[in-house]
Amino acid sequence: MTFLLTGCTGDEPPKVQIAQVTRASVSEVVEAPGTVGARATATLTSPAAGTVGKLYVSDGDTVKKGQLLAKITSKQARDQLSQARKADAQAAKAAPAGGGAPAITLPRLKLSGKLDTKVRRSLAKARTSAKKIEDPVVREQLLTALDAAEAQHEAQHEALGEIVTGLNTSLNRTLSQVTGQLGAGLGGLTESMSSLRAASRTQTKAAVEAAESTVDALTIKAPFSGVVTLGGAGSGGAQPDLSALLPAGLAPPSGGATGRSAGVIAVGVPVAAGDAIVTITDVSELSLAADVDETDVLLVEDGTEAVVEFDAVPGASYTARVTGVGVTPKEGATGGVSYPVRLSLGDGLYDDGDEAPAPKPGMSAVIRLTVKDSPDTVAVPASAIVSSGRESVVWLVQQGRAERRTVKLGAQGDAMVEVLGGLAVGDRIVVKGADTVREGQELE
Repeated sequence: MTFLLTGCTGDEPPKVQIAQVTRASVSEVVEAPGTVGARATATLTSPAAGTVGKLYVSDGDTVKKGQLLAKITSKQARDQLSQARKADAQAAKAAPAGGGAPAITLPRLKLSGKLDTKVRRSLAKARTSAKKIEDPVVREQLLTALDAAEAQHEAQHEALGEIVTGLNTSLNRTLSQVTGQLGAGLGGLTESMSSLRAASRTQTKAAVEAAESTVDALTIKAPFSGVVTLGGAGSGGAQPDLSALLPAGLAPPSGGATGRSAGVIAVGVPVAAGDAIVTITDVSELSLAADVDETDVLLVEDGTEAVVEFDAVPGASYTARVTGVGVTPKEGATGGVSYPVRLSLGDGLYDDGDEAPAPKPGMSAVIRLTVKDSPDTVAVPASAIVSSGRESVVWLVQQGRAERRTVKLGAQGDAMVEVLGGLAVGDRIVVKGADTVREGQELE
């Protein structure tokens, strides 16, 4: 690129510089602050009030998934389990034994046998005595009277039997109806009581299961491999919420752990339900959370590459790649808004090529995202561009005079800018002092 200097005399610095349009590689970079995050972080809390019974780890220890971390001693939790089991046992005894409505049965009415025998015996004795009478006329009259009495007794006996039979039939029919109605009522009552008992048993069993889960959770184990911090996590950037992966009773309550979440954890220290006991951080894969200004976020997309620098590691740069762009705005410090962008963090190198150490979760970073990259494109120095309203303008040198030319820009780097239309390679333009040039001004 050659320069033509004009408008200078003696030792005065040139006011206008002219150069030819060339081809170059242009990268547009968006800069944003960021914070290192771990692959996962989980704070394990006490499921019940008690004391720290045992600690099996110390700050900074590396543990594996399922490894025993601590035990909480809680009389309250064990008493609740005992009470729940007693209530469940009582509910089990009260469970319905089954069966329908009870049947009501009455004995069949019968004529008294003693009365019938006594009458027949008296008639037989009277007949024997009548046969001993010598007077045939009197004897015949008595026997005729006894025959009539016996016939009358038989008729009355038969009539009484019919009455008794009819009475039994009527009573049985009535009793059958009553028994059916009573059975239906008792059946409904039995079903209702069974439902109530079943519901009560379900509740007591659920209470036992909850109490057992609480007692089991008194033994705290690592939900995944990572590095231990006793108590709650300090800072650590944006971390995924893994409370759903934790055993029952270990997830922090709504709003985070309270009480001793930031205090000292040691054997014998009293804790309340929800107090943080141990925090596990999985540093096997580090990530970045960046805040990108609203004016730049539409240029960022999945896969966008970035270079990252940390104050904690001067002279080193790390690679990164965008894995997600958020849609929830956050108010910025200057009054505008920014949007969260997630990136995966790669390896780092010092300026001399040596390998840089891995940063730690919570470290701050400056992230430079390459949102546009145009290799070997028509390009001009950024100083050649003059903004005029919504237009971008350059001063083209035609026959020694300035000619205003509107151009379409592509990638805009710090030093060079891509020109998509309006100029061609070899065109001579003003590259310094462009904001002082006027249409038709003589430049040569």
